[in-house]
Amino acid sequence: MSLLGRDEDEAAARTPTRIQAANRELILEAALPVFSAHGFKGATLDEIARAASMSKPNLLYYFRRKQDIYAAVLERTLEAWLAPLEALDPAGDPVAELTRYIRAKMRLSARKPEASRLFANEILHGAPVVGGFLKTRLKTLVEEKAAVLSRWMENGKLARVDPVHLVFMIWAMTQHYADFEVQVRAILGPRADARDFAEEAAEAVIAIVLGGVRPR
Repeated sequence: MSLLGRDEDEAAARTPTRIQAANRELILEAALPVFSAHGFKGATLDEIARAASMSKPNLLYYFRRKQDIYAAVLERTLEAWLAPLEALDPAGDPVAELTRYIRAKMRLSARKPEASRLFANEILHGAPVVGGFLKTRLKTLVEEKAAVLSRWMENGKLARVDPVHLVFMIWAMTQHYADFEVQVRAILGPRADARDFAEEAAEAVIAIVLGGVRPR
């Protein structure tokens, strides 16, 4: 069973060879910008095959349907995004832990803006693939980490704010630069192309968030 609860067929469930695993990764890397640019309905298997530099029959050897590729791309995105939140350490220093989490999310958005936009598009269309995941695994994880934030607040290590809304705000701020890249570039112009812009943005988000939650 996959992260999104998809039942994998017998062939996919077998341990792939090194070459098969590499080709699956190649397909998913190629499919990400295609789905991000055109959405699930607009993307085609032919376009994904071209982007992966392989034939359509070869592509279908690894994934039976476009839906399977789309779900696998989303699953890989979610696995990467969950890891930094899962790593939030209850025994760590709250400011250090939140700083690390924000930096990790900003880094993911900067390196893979297509992944952020793909996920946003999935949500805007009612989350047909990830809806179950949002209500189960993600909900459970957010509740678990909100409890950690609440304990830090109760112990006077963070200012008292709603912990779930704090998580929402971090998500919104860290993904803004990917999801609204066109708007950011329209406003900032060449500044957005500076080599240190991603770090500048991360520092700004960290300062704003921590300024709101540092103990008063």
